[in-house]
Amino acid sequence: MYDVIIVGARCAGAATAMLLARAGHRVLLLDRMSFPSDTLSTLYIHQPGVARLDRWGVLNQVLATGCPLITRITFHLPGACLSGPAPAFGSITGGCAPRRRTLDHLLVQAAVAAGAEFRPRATVLDLVWKDGAVAGVRHGSRRGGQVVERARLTVGADGRHSTVARLVRAPYVRQDPALTCFYYTYWSGIPEQGLRLHFLHGAGTACVPTQDGLTLIALQFRPDGPVAPQDRERLYQGRLRRNGEHFRRQLADGRQEDRLYCCADQPNFFRRAHGPGWALVGDAAHNKDPITARGITDAFLQAEMIANRLSIPLDDPREMEAALSRYGRDLLCQFTPAYESALRTARLDADELPPDLVQHQHDPVYVDRFLRRYGGIP
Repeated sequence: MYDVIIVGARCAGAATAMLLARAGHRVLLLDRMSFPSDTLSTLYIHQPGVARLDRWGVLNQVLATGCPLITRITFHLPGACLSGPAPAFGSITGGCAPRRRTLDHLLVQAAVAAGAEFRPRATVLDLVWKDGAVAGVRHGSRRGGQVVERARLTVGADGRHSTVARLVRAPYVRQDPALTCFYYTYWSGIPEQGLRLHFLHGAGTACVPTQDGLTLIALQFRPDGPVAPQDRERLYQGRLRRNGEHFRRQLADGRQEDRLYCCADQPNFFRRAHGPGWALVGDAAHNKDPITARGITDAFLQAEMIANRLSIPLDDPREMEAALSRYGRDLLCQFTPAYESALRTARLDADELPPDLVQHQHDPVYVDRFLRRYGGIP
């Protein structure tokens, strides 16, 4: 019998497993993939997320992979350019953007070091129920058989199409239409100028320095309709070159080093995040358009939030349910403002810009306040 089974070992699940194991709980962490491996992601971690990595003792390992600390942020907007140092969050002076094959693997290793048991290539097939509450999982094994494991709590950290959420029929608390498509790939030869964001011509472009001297260059746009696979590369390259002559020259000097990754599946929602014997964390609980690059940072905050609420013995179902109820209320309250901000930004509407932005674009106090809002820094 485990205290907690966590389904999904990406950044939300691995961080939750690590924190619960450090709190003394017996934790089983499952994922259908083997690690290290990649997943679709904007990569960027804002300063509050970097601060968690530092607090958890993982940041130095992330930076040791060659992932740079990103200490400058520039916004190119219609009629304005805001640029400044990344605002400090305590001792943290920048964001970072590790490849997910690195970040997720390091977090899994930290969870195992804390005492969690990790099983890769373990696909959850069904849940185990007892007296109307989830009491564990049935999962496939690498050897082709099936295994039943029981726990006092089962946590779904398995993404926006969560198997756990589907099996418990977790209702949506809020849903909004998808707004953008997201295309990206990795480039070499792009000058390292910090995090650069372009919101021009009804599209958003992000240049995100990552490991191995590469830059993730992402495009987000509101689609007029389906884009045929053979047209995606042309659309991506064409939209990037609309960011101006300076950007075109950098692309000409750079080299695309990977295939183009495309995602039109970007739902916006909050699900009910808990029920008898189960809880959801990360994108399984709450997903929003990636245009503000808050996914990883929010996953870390949620992992810490649920772990703090579960710093109790888990053998009393009523006490655990009360703790999870508080977690669910906290999640909705804390993340709704950033959710609504992401929806506004994803409309890619110049009329949504603050009216005083052009006037104050060179005011360092204004720029710092603007960048703090972007990073979720008080």
